Order: sequence, then structure tokens, then C-alpha cells
Amino acid sequence: MSVTFLTKDAVDKRRLLKFLGKDSGVMDVDSDDTTKDNPQVLPEIDLYLHLLVMIYLLDKQDYYQGILLSNETIHKIQNLNRRTLDQLSARIYFYYARFYELTEKLAEIRPVLLAAQRTATLRHDNDSQATLLNLLLRNYFYYNLYDQADKLVSKTTFPDTAGNNQQARYMYYLGRIKAIQLDYTASHMHLNQAIRKAPQNTTTAGFQQAVYKLSIIVQLLMGDIPERSIFRQPVLKKPLVPYLHIVQAVRIGDLSTFQETLAKYGDVFRKDKTFTLILRLRHNVIKTGIRMISLSYSRISLRDICLKLHLDSEKDAEYIVAKAIRDGVIDAIIDHEKGFMKSKENVDIYSTNEPQSAFNARITFCLNLHNDSVKAMRFPLNAHRKELASAEALRERERELAKEIAENDMDDDDEVADF
Repeated sequence: MSVTFLTKDAVDKRRLLKFLGKDSGVMDVDSDDTTKDNPQVLPEIDLYLHLLVMIYLLDKQDYYQGILLSNETIHKIQNLNRRTLDQLSARIYFYYARFYELTEKLAEIRPVLLAAQRTATLRHDNDSQATLLNLLLRNYFYYNLYDQADKLVSKTTFPDTAGNNQQARYMYYLGRIKAIQLDYTASHMHLNQAIRKAPQNTTTAGFQQAVYKLSIIVQLLMGDIPERSIFRQPVLKKPLVPYLHIVQAVRIGDLSTFQETLAKYGDVFRKDKTFTLILRLRHNVIKTGIRMISLSYSRISLRDICLKLHLDSEKDAEYIVAKAIRDGVIDAIIDHEKGFMKSKENVDIYSTNEPQSAFNARITFCLNLHNDSVKAMRFPLNAHRKELASAEALRERERELAKEIAENDMDDDDEVADF
């Protein structure tokens, strides 16, 4: 292990070997001359070795030893201010929070993360700043503190130069906050950006599943139906089975199927922390059912509506139909005395502003996608120097050509003069 390259009298070497379960006595047989010749270990090397041991302890699932080592490592970071440690510090903070999360002690490190985030902001440490913001948001979500998470987002600025992985996480957290706050359009936009920025491979399967689960529920709450191709992707096919049943229930407006699915997969939804959002879909299921009924019947009694939608009473059906009419879900009238609903003739949708609004939304999406692609472009290092060299060579050839032309002109003038 590379820990053995630390100096003989280094306390950190003995402690790291202890965390690795190895005896440091074997390593202490070096001569005094060798010890004197060994240079002092750089902080970058020291912290890198600490990071390797932390990853080793995480793989061994030795979380409590990992907490002890991560606490010591964080204390070292707090006493250093070197720009060469920025990326290492961000990784160490991630594993520091991971150890506490796996031991269900996330609340204990929240003050440390907040202080570190302020320090990273003042030092313009973008890597640590982005990582710490995501760790704090994850910390708040773990305890369902969405209001505090929203306040943190409003009081901080996420660095634009952060990596795609951190940006994808941040967009997912923003989408979750907006979904809880009923801002489904903004939530859907953030979740789409998270899907685009996340690496599309099996390594990030867990993140993709979490984002798509939330995205499907948000689309249903917006009144849209997710594409069928989403549920056919190999990485998503099995985890999205419960959500496929929810989509089918909402699409046909079957309230009984929706309740059965909710009862069957309730534990899965609670584990995914989407149960609260799915409960909101009950109104969407009823609205879809009413829309289907209004398209099928020009006139239907409230009692029949109550039976088709499995509602408790005709009074509930009357209130629900009235709300659907007010929200513009259906175009109908209610005869309260005779107790029936009468649908009006369907209006040609192309005579309204809805096609224009849909077209504008698509154009906006394409423009945002183009702008994000331009911002994400990367160029090889020092590639411009090759262009400068080729341009300089071209100018030199032009000078030589101009010089040859000028000399030929002078020779021609001399010949004319002699003639």
C-alpha cells in the first residue's frame, strides 16, 4: 500500500496502517540516515492517502472507523488553504457525509457542512462549493426539511464551472423542491436538465432511476402522459413497474385501479419518497375520468358519474364536476335540479391559442438546449497555438510571394529601360 511511503516517524502513517489493520512495527526498522533523508510529506499526498483509506473502509463497510478517520481528515482540511487541495477536499467531504448517512447521523454534521460551504465560497473553491451545496440539500431531504432546503438555494449561488455530475445532482434537487412547492413546470425543466447532464451508463443507474421516477410523477401532475419508451429502457424497466401501473390508471381515469396500485406498491413509493406526490394524483385520475365521460356522453346523471368514478356520494360528484368545469377540464353545464351534466359541443382546438403555446414551448426548449450545449463545449488544451503557428507560416509565405513578385516587377522595369 502507498501508505508505507510516509516518513518513518510520521504519526499519520501509523494511524493509517492501524485503520488498515496492519502493524506499523515492521515499517519502523529503517536506519536513522534514511529517516533524515526522507523529505516532508506534502499535504496533497497526505490527504490523498487519507482519501484512499476512507474509500477502503467504505468498501469494507467499516463505517464507524470511517467516521473517525474522516473527522481527522476534515480537521486537517480546515487548517489548510491551498488551491491544489480543492478537488481532494470536495471528494473527502463527500465520503465524510456518506459515512454519517450510512450510520443515520447526518444531522450531526450539518453545522460542519454549513461552515465549510461558507469558507469554500469565500475562497472561490468551486469544486468544494458545488459538492457541499449538494451534500447540504441531501442532508435536508433526508429529514424532509424542504423549506430549509429552499432557503439554502435562494441564499446561495451554484458555481457555473462545476462538473456535470454535480450539476446533474443539483438540478435533481431543484426539481424535487419545485415539485413539493407545486411548481411542476419548473420541476419538469430541472429534471430534464438533470437527465441530460447525467452520464448515460450503467454506473449511474441509481441516479437515472431516481430522476425518472420523479419526472414521471411530475409529468402526470402536469396533465401529460410519459412516453412509453421510457419504461422499455433496460436500466429502468424493472424499477419503473409500479410507476407504469400508476401511469395506466391515470391515463384511463380508473380510480379503483389507482387505489389498488397505491395499496400494492405503497412501501416502494415511500422508500422512493414519492408517496406524497402520488397522493396528489388522485384528483388527476378523477379529472381524467370526468373528461372521458364528457367525451363519451352528451348527457349523464350525477349518480352514474358517481358509480363510474367510485365516488362516495352524488354530492361529491357534483362538487368534482363543478370544479372540473371551473378549471377548464371539461366544457359542460350542471343541472342541479334534475341532477345531470350536459356536455357542450367540442370546440376546434386549432381555433384557440393552445397550438401557439405548445409551439412556443418547444422553441424555448430547443433554444435552451442549444445554449446549454454551447456552454458545455470543451476544447483541447493549447489547440489555438497550432492555429497561430499555421497562420504565422501562411503570413510568411505571403511575404515571400510578395517579395518575389516585387523583384520580378523590378526586373521587368530594368528590361524595358534597356530596350
